[in-house]
Amino acid sequence: MIKILLLTDFSSGYSRQLLQGVVEYSKEFGPWVFYRMPIYYRELYGDRGVVSWAKKWRADAIIAQLGSIDMEVLNQLDIPIIVQNYKDRYRNISNLTGDYYCTGVMAAEFFQKKGFKNFAYYGPTDTVWMRERWEGFKRKVIENKGNIYVYEEQTGMEQEKWSFNAEAVSAWLLDLPKPVALFACDDYYALQITEVCKMYNIDVPDDISILGVDNDELLCSISDPNLSSIELDVINGGFEVGKLLHMFISGKMKPPVDVTVKPVRIVERKSTKKYAVNSKFIEKLLVYIEKHYMNPLAVDDLVHVVPYSRRILEKKFKEETRMTIYQYIQRIRVDKFSELLITSDIPLSEAAACVGFNDYKNVSRIFTKEKGMTPYQFRKIQQRKVL
Repeated sequence: MIKILLLTDFSSGYSRQLLQGVVEYSKEFGPWVFYRMPIYYRELYGDRGVVSWAKKWRADAIIAQLGSIDMEVLNQLDIPIIVQNYKDRYRNISNLTGDYYCTGVMAAEFFQKKGFKNFAYYGPTDTVWMRERWEGFKRKVIENKGNIYVYEEQTGMEQEKWSFNAEAVSAWLLDLPKPVALFACDDYYALQITEVCKMYNIDVPDDISILGVDNDELLCSISDPNLSSIELDVINGGFEVGKLLHMFISGKMKPPVDVTVKPVRIVERKSTKKYAVNSKFIEKLLVYIEKHYMNPLAVDDLVHVVPYSRRILEKKFKEETRMTIYQYIQRIRVDKFSELLITSDIPLSEAAACVGFNDYKNVSRIFTKEKGMTPYQFRKIQQRKVL
């Protein structure tokens, strides 16, 4: 029986989903036994205390979330260790990491599709996952010539989570140009923003549209209005961690090998239900496309929705969204198609038809170009059945 020592805090939705994935792997390929060592134990006894206990328990592997690691001490165990990286990725050890940069890019693209010109980031940048999310978000915003703002007084934010300076944050929020699209490094920090907005009568989403990361349902539902958030492929990441540890323990693979958790989709709730365009007619058209994307939509048909000629409509639409009408509709349909692939088991051709694609070969080509894999591959990865 394989024994796994857990040195991590499972109070967050992310960590619980990670453990769920590992446990699902163990149910299929076990039996495994887990021991969750309290975080305070390491704080009291240090890495040497962990090593001593792991030897007595005869642990086969460790999954750890550690701010700092004395690898010289832990390597005395001579067992596989996978670290849920925090401050930085570690060298010469297997990391459970994330595609943080692409998560930031996804956030920027989501807001840009809604017509925002002003963007803000909230959260520290002193950890790898925060820093790379900020870098991806910033790079995409600048690439599309948007205006970007960041909360500057970040010293100690991570250490002072529970007592952040609401007054200073509110002054920053009030000073931002409106409307503004705000990307928070995770749901916890996004919740801070909605709380401050409530305290200082800042309208969400009309003045500030807010997006978090992790799709922690508890935090997202506590927020008023409910938070939109980027969902990460955490359960599958946990499954891959279990698989990797099994290969290490059985000698089929040698560490270090990293596991990368990727962003899957944006779960939209009330905190981002806002289009930020100057023209009320383009906004009307965006709302119309959102409601009717599954139906045949041609530019000639859309001309009848607003009082513009086709030439003026196409020009104003691209000015507001930085996309042609055709590109915008295709992006909406690909996003909705992706969501159906994740959340349903209906046949691929039927899912394509449900979102307005009549030719499955065409949608497969468009999807592959957008996502870097076929719809079948995407569904297989996202819907992998773990027992």
